[in-house]
Amino acid sequence: MKLKSTLIVLSLIAAPAFASDQSVSKTRDQVQAELVQAIRSGEMLASGESGLTLKQLNPHAYPVTASALGAKTRDQVRAELEQAIRTGDIMAGGESGAKLNELDPARYPAVASAPSKTRDQVKNELARAISSGELVAVGEDGRKLNEIYPDRYHAAHHAAVAGNSLESAQEPRF
Repeated sequence: MKLKSTLIVLSLIAAPAFASDQSVSKTRDQVQAELVQAIRSGEMLASGESGLTLKQLNPHAYPVTASALGAKTRDQVRAELEQAIRTGDIMAGGESGAKLNELDPARYPAVASAPSKTRDQVKNELARAISSGELVAVGEDGRKLNEIYPDRYHAAHHAAVAGNSLESAQEPRF
């Protein structure tokens, strides 16, 4: 009964969003078929504030998808585990969230690191990101400053594009 009431509330909340989009007109039967399919596959959101689907909370209650089948063989997984144990690339016990090779690097072979950037390169990238508004704004939506304030960064974007092209190296176009 709780699942039915949850589904009814979710459908009432989502109804205005679907009603406002006139380009997508689905029949009642199509929507009901999609709902049945979502329930059957476990793609419905679970009750509560977890934000997880029913399949994520209880994966054994729903059929396995094609992408999960045959991804890796048992021998491949075992080989990866043995490699991770040898290199210490597995999580250490406790709440630290660190890997074994991070906690005791002397016990494990050194990990080859990719070439890093110089301090000047990082500073130049940061200055470019600030001027073009490519920094993520404070808040929960994850949008960048140039997405929130397009008027402030419109000219900077065009100047950066013009500066990158060879033919406009002498004067920027706006």
